[in-house]
Amino acid sequence: MPTFFFYIKLLRPLNIITSGLAMLIGSSILNTDNIEWETALLISAIVMCYTAAANALNDALDFKIDLINRPTRPIPAGHVKINTALIISFVLFCIGAFLCMQLSDTAKMIGIIIAIPLMVIYSTLLKTKPLIGNITVALILGMSFLFCGSAHGNIEPMWLPMWLAFGLTLVRELVKDIADIEGDRFVGISTYPIVAGLDRSIHLSIFLSILIGVGSIQPYFNGTYGIRYAILLILGVEIPLAIVVFLFLYNPGISSAIKGARILKFSTLMGLIAIYAGR
Repeated sequence: MPTFFFYIKLLRPLNIITSGLAMLIGSSILNTDNIEWETALLISAIVMCYTAAANALNDALDFKIDLINRPTRPIPAGHVKINTALIISFVLFCIGAFLCMQLSDTAKMIGIIIAIPLMVIYSTLLKTKPLIGNITVALILGMSFLFCGSAHGNIEPMWLPMWLAFGLTLVRELVKDIADIEGDRFVGISTYPIVAGLDRSIHLSIFLSILIGVGSIQPYFNGTYGIRYAILLILGVEIPLAIVVFLFLYNPGISSAIKGARILKFSTLMGLIAIYAGR
């Protein structure tokens, strides 16, 4: 198989496309009648560069863990060298920062001064810290919507997408840690499921799923968004969260966590589509 394919796989193209699409939807939420396409595409390009850079950096630093949890990834499989992945990550971060210089001062602060250091610190120091790492990566994902709002000069409508992305990412990261508990324990990483135990981690995942499910439907009941928001939210967010809760209640183990992480993969995107439709 061509080497180029493994470089693309390293960057996780589906994640990159999803992040760019999320920013386009975010821009559409801010400008439902007249989208500022130049700014929207620039935001998407920046976030896609950052996403690809963070993916390459994470894979380079996590290759020992991936030997157990994800042995088919390009680095543990021997198709991409660690140093090459680090160089790719650095170049993509630089491209994203350069593009970010064309935006407003607030967007520059979020995109360069806050986001890049936070992503690097997360990957190098915080990822293995119980719950702190989960909260950090959820904050990074949520902050992308504040970045989108600041680039358009209108942050306020982005607070709901920010909190929705934060909550769903936090649940998914915790569920992923449960799924990866065996590999993480093997390499000596102290994630929350390892420190607190499987039962407490599952209980916390169930609690957060219920909390986010109840909280995310409130904008419909208080009249902020219309019926289309409720319908799409139920299909794309509420049902996946309910399935995760059911899986853990029916079979509280690693296999349920693996299924749950997959189910929640696109819930944030569906939540954004619901917000757009509801406006």
